[in-house]
Amino acid sequence: MMLHKRVRRLSVMLAATAIVAFSAPSFAQEVSESHMKAARAAVAAIHATDPFDNILPQAAAALQAQLIQKNPDLQELITNTVNAKALALASRRADLEKEAAIAYAKVFSEQDLNSIATFYQSESGKKLLDSGPIVTRELMKAADIWQNGVARDLAMQVGEALQAAAGAKAPAPAPADNNAAAPADGAAPADGAAPADGAAPADGSAN
Repeated sequence: MMLHKRVRRLSVMLAATAIVAFSAPSFAQEVSESHMKAARAAVAAIHATDPFDNILPQAAAALQAQLIQKNPDLQELITNTVNAKALALASRRADLEKEAAIAYAKVFSEQDLNSIATFYQSESGKKLLDSGPIVTRELMKAADIWQNGVARDLAMQVGEALQAAAGAKAPAPAPADNNAAAPADGAAPADGAAPADGAAPADGSAN
C-alpha cells in the first residue's frame, strides 16, 4: 500500500513537470503546401533545430535525478519509467520541426526559402555552417582590438584638441611699465631737481 501511494505521488509530480516542460506557444498559421515544403528544406539545410537536440535527454536526466534523490529505493523503477516515457516523447520532435518551418514561412517567401536551401546544401553553404563559428570568434577578437584602439585614439585626440583650445584662450601677459624705468646716463634731471655739485645754474647766473 505504501509503495502504491508513493508511486501515485510520483505520477502526480511527473504530470506537473510535463506541463511546465512541454508547454509552448504555437506559431501555426495557414501556409501553402509548397511553401511549407520549402521552409522544411531550409530548416533542415541550416540545421535550425540542432541546438535543441539535447532538451528532452537533459529534461529526462534532471527529472530522473530529482526523483531518485527523493526516493532512492525506487531508483530502478524511476530509471526505467523515465527512459521509457522519454523515448515515447521523442516522436514529438516532429512538432518542433513543424513549428520551425512555420516560423520561417512567416518571414521568408517560398522563393527565398528555396534559395536558402539551395545555398546551404552547396559546398560553400556547408563550409559556412561548419566554419562560421570559427570565423565569428576571430571576428570578435579583431573587434575587441579595434574597439580598444578607437577608444584610445579618440581619448588622446580629444585631449590634445582641448589642450590646444584652452591654450589659445589663455590671457596674454601684461606689457612692461616703461614710465617706471630709471633715466639713462646723461639724461637731463627732472624739473626742480638740484644740479650736481659744481654744475652751473641753469640760468647761467653766478652766486
